[in-house]
Amino acid sequence: MSAFDYNREAVRNLGIDDTKILDPLVDFESARRAHINKDRSHRDKRLSLGEAIGEFVRDGDVLTDTGFSYVRTPMQAYFEIMRQGKKGIQMIGSPNSNQSYMIHFGVCSCSHNSYSGAEMRGYDRAYSRSVIEGKTRILSEWSHGSMAQGFKAAQLGVPGVFSKQLLGSDILRYNPYTKVMQNPMRSDPDPAVFVPALYPDIAVIHVQTADRFGNARMYGPPINDIALAAAARRLIITAEEIVPPGDIRSNNKGVVIPFTCVDAVVELPYGAAPGSMPGCYYWSRQWWEKLMRWACLSDENIEEFFEYWVFSSRDQFDFIEKLGGARWIANSRKITKAEEYDNEDLGVDFSYKEFKTLETETGIYY
Repeated sequence: MSAFDYNREAVRNLGIDDTKILDPLVDFESARRAHINKDRSHRDKRLSLGEAIGEFVRDGDVLTDTGFSYVRTPMQAYFEIMRQGKKGIQMIGSPNSNQSYMIHFGVCSCSHNSYSGAEMRGYDRAYSRSVIEGKTRILSEWSHGSMAQGFKAAQLGVPGVFSKQLLGSDILRYNPYTKVMQNPMRSDPDPAVFVPALYPDIAVIHVQTADRFGNARMYGPPINDIALAAAARRLIITAEEIVPPGDIRSNNKGVVIPFTCVDAVVELPYGAAPGSMPGCYYWSRQWWEKLMRWACLSDENIEEFFEYWVFSSRDQFDFIEKLGGARWIANSRKITKAEEYDNEDLGVDFSYKEFKTLETETGIYY
């Protein structure tokens, strides 16, 4: 493992005694070896979700969140990681929405922090409680943009980028990876922040379609996922459907992830549920409200919530049945199509029954 010279003030402020715990995220040499040794043969990479998670997600990995909070996020893959009882994972991503519940169940022990919440659904008290109680260890603080720049640097194969982001922010005092340096192109004082290339061990990216080799077509906001596909040492693609290679060749618009980056392909309809999948289905606002407004209030609540939704569900189909089955599928597809102006929106009812308390809960998640 290479020796790195970290931001010493941040190391002190975060109370990190052994900085080796920080190394995997920025270790270019090991990432390069992983990429060079990756099997790039044109082969069928299809596995079940359980097989893919079991083989490619390892205890102690740096796992990056993909999609954006609940938009095109591989929720069902994260649930399978929990079912398999993976441990000691460092998690990085913006926002932290999916770190929170993994921390509670011992999957994620270290957090590269950005922010946590589900926007208008509520504030994530469980994440705050986990940090206060020492259930997770903060290894670095990031803004959305600076984290994206680190992933982009890894995709480009450069050591890092100079940025004006984070200047004037206290984030610099709690990020061991970033340093304020002089802009080498200027002779007068001109500070810039050096953001190093970031190399997660494992990423799971959910897409609309992929072929059996791993060529993946994505619709909707890519966020950091194109960069992460190249940056991650190992990559699992989960897809709403698997299409023939000829379909990818003849209709290559949106094919942004090449098979050479991919280690496993999983056909996983509704793999983003209860989040949204652009063009396919809408997110369950009630599910996220219940998570934020009730489950996150206490350890007992969060255990009861995930026992019902995750640990007693064998797969995404069990999960969908609990959301409302065919009614949820039909309603969420209709709303998504109407909101994207792919279907007639005149007369479509976008209202829903908000979750507030258990006493007023309807049990309807669509």
